[in-house]
Amino acid sequence: MTKKYKALRSEEKAEQVSYSIKELDLASLPDNDVLIKVKYSALNYKDALSATGHRGVTREYPHTPGIDAAGVVVESKDSMFQLGDKVIVTSYDLGMNTDGGFAEYIRVPSKWVVLLPEGLSLRTAMMLGTAGFTAAQCVYELMLNDLQDSVLVTGASGGVGSIAVALLANKGFKVTASTGSISAHKLLRDLGAQEIINRSELAEENKRPILKARFNGAVDTVGGVTLDNIIKQLHNDCAVAACGLVGGDKLDITVYPFILRGVKLLGISSENYEMSKRKHIWKLLATDWQVDLEPLTTEINLEDLPEYIPKILAGQTQGHILVKVAD
Repeated sequence: MTKKYKALRSEEKAEQVSYSIKELDLASLPDNDVLIKVKYSALNYKDALSATGHRGVTREYPHTPGIDAAGVVVESKDSMFQLGDKVIVTSYDLGMNTDGGFAEYIRVPSKWVVLLPEGLSLRTAMMLGTAGFTAAQCVYELMLNDLQDSVLVTGASGGVGSIAVALLANKGFKVTASTGSISAHKLLRDLGAQEIINRSELAEENKRPILKARFNGAVDTVGGVTLDNIIKQLHNDCAVAACGLVGGDKLDITVYPFILRGVKLLGISSENYEMSKRKHIWKLLATDWQVDLEPLTTEINLEDLPEYIPKILAGQTQGHILVKVAD
């Protein structure tokens, strides 16, 4: 086995964090159960924060970001996984404080690893990645709440939002997509959005405790004032699945939407989602919930990451960014 591997490495010098492609020793990986040769990963906003030194994501450097990985088992101390098994690793601590998927190899605890379900390839699994899994988790939890008819998706041109639009449309729901990107309108229509609204409609602060009901459910990737306004505009007994905070981490609402309309706020965290549910959602994505993700996928190589990390931080990307790590 080769003793060296390539990775995107973030390093700190003089209190500044920079990143570049490096060649590392395989022995430098943490001493965990399963060694995986990574074929594909994906670039998420959280990865870019980690790469650039955001201490809320990654505490110590040097570090290899990448919260997603799909590849082939090379070594395993756990009999659950055999040499040659195709596997997925997303969430948990991967790419945060454990060296992640922007590398040709990862070594992780076996309890983080999911066997690739029949119906998915390693490539299509990472066309979904954490963004797609989070979108599916939002839809799944909303459907447990008897989701009906019209559904709002905010941040609809981003990774989670765009996949949520595709999943909901595929399941027959009328989707309203909220975005600030005019150039994304055609893509969102192609994914199945029946209505597109400007994100400014939901971004203006309104002190009224409750507003005219508009939506039977929502996937919110934005947070802040946008989430305030969604909660105030849900119909009776409807829910919003909240999974983002790019628009702010605070809520300024009263209890009226909850006690007068019975609305529900569903917090979505893929990081430590129960493994039995995790496997179930991956199986859904491989079967009944399969959607064509090619129109919203940009594929890059590991060496292209230094170019794309600033772009995703600046909001200059659309859809999902697939990273081909190795052949």
